[in-house]
Amino acid sequence: MKGMGCRVLYGAPASIEPILCFRAPTLVPSRAHILLSSLSLSFNRSASSSQQWKPSEEKKKKNNSSCPGVVDASLHSVASDDEFLVVNFYSFMSIEDPCFEVSRHLSFLQGRDIHGRIYVNEQGINAQYSGPKRDAIAYVEWLKEDERFSDVLVQISPSVYGHAFPRLKLRYKPSLVQLEGGISHLPLLDPALRATPLSPSEWREKLHAAGCVDESSSKKERSGPNRKFLLLDVRNGYEWDIGHFQGAQRPDVDCFRSTSYGLSEAELASSDPLATVDKEQTDILMYCTGGIRCDVYSAILRQKGFQNLYALKGGVSHYLKNEGPVGWVGNLFVFDSRLSLPPSVYKPDAIAGVEPKLLSEDSSFMRCYICGSRVSEFRHRNCANLDCNLLFLCCSGCVEELRGCCCWDCTSAPRLRPVLSRQQRYQKWHIYRDGAVQSESMA
Repeated sequence: MKGMGCRVLYGAPASIEPILCFRAPTLVPSRAHILLSSLSLSFNRSASSSQQWKPSEEKKKKNNSSCPGVVDASLHSVASDDEFLVVNFYSFMSIEDPCFEVSRHLSFLQGRDIHGRIYVNEQGINAQYSGPKRDAIAYVEWLKEDERFSDVLVQISPSVYGHAFPRLKLRYKPSLVQLEGGISHLPLLDPALRATPLSPSEWREKLHAAGCVDESSSKKERSGPNRKFLLLDVRNGYEWDIGHFQGAQRPDVDCFRSTSYGLSEAELASSDPLATVDKEQTDILMYCTGGIRCDVYSAILRQKGFQNLYALKGGVSHYLKNEGPVGWVGNLFVFDSRLSLPPSVYKPDAIAGVEPKLLSEDSSFMRCYICGSRVSEFRHRNCANLDCNLLFLCCSGCVEELRGCCCWDCTSAPRLRPVLSRQQRYQKWHIYRDGAVQSESMA
């Protein structure tokens, strides 16, 4: 069906009740019986096992003193307790009992207004969630009291329209990132087998050396002519369409799950930027939204013989917060209901760079999916046809003419939703269906 896949996002929020799931193999004999047993066992163990993770008071003070460097201390003074925040963090680490880990996180979040996706397994944790400041920050501070998570890079941004996720999903998940074939076999726990992380300032210097950023002579000189660089966007093509680093080729990928850079067959070499790269002499500069996709994919490239791999630590969001939009054009696509964030969200005092340049006349960068004109709003929308739900960029003229649909065929579909304006997101279909029935009965 057209439009189905990774580009279909936030079409219909589900209930807001949290979900707790355990590994499938434990649910074979009797799903309900063993699930309840696992819950009981986990919570009964929580008191006796607390000494395994609870730090000493001295360690707690040390961790808390380091928090302002990761959890922006200004949020405590600027944002009110009722203002909503979006929090993102991940960490690759060995977790011996991920089901127990899930249960204690769920126990802490009980009664707190947190929506989002928090996944845990033997390789670590991956979390994106929203909530009022008092609850969002409380979870981070509780997490960092555990010495295993004390060094986790936590990134925070505002959510001015309330929750950015429809509900809380806190569960065990076999893969923290979805990739064809899974990632459990990858050596993600060994940093030496992933890309070398670069701080935002180091990344900026690398961009300058690669010729992707024009700065004053006070900056470091560019590398010699024999040094080769390749800027690799490890995201999806539709993310590139609203923002990317200058010099990065548009990814020929609609879903990270199917990414195959450096692995392509000969007939696909034209769409693979790594197909003809010298694995020993080329610096591969990898970036993604928050860093996790680069960590995962760089482990694959290491195994394929790529020697000089560098990844932007904390991803684009961390870079924009520290360096501003230097070398960046457009907005940043995010996987929540906000969909698109301008650099000023991360660094309010940043001065936007020069007018973005299109890479070519037929480039999809900031172009309407329907007519190809430049868009004024750098934010995707879902097709109004529920059975399509394609995520696409659209100019205001085409939004009005096609009533929020991505093509003329969709305008005559049986399950059409109303046109949404700006930050709104679609609700469940029954809300529109029941509303239409009520309107007809009143008429």
